[in-house]
Amino acid sequence: MTSIRKAPPLYPKTHILAASGIAALLSLTLLVFPSREVEAKKTYLSLELDNGSELVLPETNEPRPDRLNQDRETSPFTRIEQSSNNSNSAEQSIQADDGIRPTTATADSAPAEPNHKIVRVANGDTLSTIFADVGLSATSLHEALGSSKEAKQFTRLKAGQELEFQLSADGQLESLKSTLSDLESISINKNEKGFTFKREIVKPDVKTTYARGVINSSLFVSAKRAGLSHGLTMDLANVFGYDIDFAMDIRNGDEFELVYEEKVVNNKQVGTGNILSARFTNRGKTFTAVRYTDKQGNTSYYSADGTSMRKAFIRTPVDFARISSRFSNGRRHPILNKIRAHKGVDYAAARGTPIKAAGDGKIALAGRKGGYGNTVVIQHGSRYRTLYAHMQGFAKGIRTGGNVKQGQIIGYIGTTGLSTGPHLHYEFQVNGTHVDPLSQKLPMADPIARNEKQRFMQLSTPLMARMDQEKTTLLALNKR
Repeated sequence: MTSIRKAPPLYPKTHILAASGIAALLSLTLLVFPSREVEAKKTYLSLELDNGSELVLPETNEPRPDRLNQDRETSPFTRIEQSSNNSNSAEQSIQADDGIRPTTATADSAPAEPNHKIVRVANGDTLSTIFADVGLSATSLHEALGSSKEAKQFTRLKAGQELEFQLSADGQLESLKSTLSDLESISINKNEKGFTFKREIVKPDVKTTYARGVINSSLFVSAKRAGLSHGLTMDLANVFGYDIDFAMDIRNGDEFELVYEEKVVNNKQVGTGNILSARFTNRGKTFTAVRYTDKQGNTSYYSADGTSMRKAFIRTPVDFARISSRFSNGRRHPILNKIRAHKGVDYAAARGTPIKAAGDGKIALAGRKGGYGNTVVIQHGSRYRTLYAHMQGFAKGIRTGGNVKQGQIIGYIGTTGLSTGPHLHYEFQVNGTHVDPLSQKLPMADPIARNEKQRFMQLSTPLMARMDQEKTTLLALNKR
């Protein structure tokens, strides 16, 4: 019979007895002396305010979840309790750091209206969560959104957008308003039949503004320094895009100046309008442009003497791209690794950059073309043809057999076909022969009609004179 030996204890009995004693003593200590954390949650500091209200400060790191009517300058842990015998005391409100705009009243102003609430949308908010925050039910939300197709615009929220609620005495929605921009706001208002939608458009005042800049790094940097928006800078480049290649021709020291429309509401700039006149000095040569609408309502830009700025083809089909390879009859192909004629110009740019049609024409091809990848070929009349290769994809509506206008977006920079990186391969043909699009002399468009020349000069002359005067004044101020 096999005997079983009892395993020796892991610890001596004296150690086990000592550990048990320590555990018992620790338990007794916890019962007699509660933890500081527990006591902190039960302790409040009470201070009496001058207006009779009681200010209660809980000693805890637990933030209050309040979202509405809060003041960012006050601690989010502060709670105000009003004295029942002081009906004239100011209702103070507290704003936490969640981006809600306060509806604040002070002792010197009227009390905040309890049924008027303004919410600033924060990241992650939805209209349903905001309705819940102001005490409105899901039924109220569906009733408001279902009142019209236009009312569903309230669901398109952006961080920082403000929603202004007006509630009835019993807490029901009476109106909701949202300011979409400085020029546009939308609202819904309750009546006997439900809610009605309203859109308000503010008509801005339009004034003319002068700006000037000298390029020392790039057009965009210098234009921004001169106070021009990105959109206005693009417009300036498009005006002179027939004469200046902004991918290759820009040099340090080039100058630009322009008179443009500025939209103003309550002395605040809310946008810009058209460029009325402009001058661009590139590599020592000065180009001028004046915006003119003829008697038939057609608008275009002309040089100061009435010559058309518009030509049959724009110089560069991609804005502000970098030339990575030029027209050549003896270039080594980067993929095939053999000498092969490069019958076009390569413009390197970020993937997805828009590509524009160089001129009006009919699309001879919009599809796959061997090593060219996704390609668009445009026939311009009987003499000219342009090709755009390696596209990532085609713009909406671009298909074989369709028509395009000069400057229309036809596709986007990509790297399809035999390509080592995202770029546009651009070819220009005259009567079936490939030519260098950078050196090809572009055909001109028609100048101002003879019967409108006098009317045009009455517009052009004072605009040019203003730029002269503004430039002289600005340079004089800079010398002081």
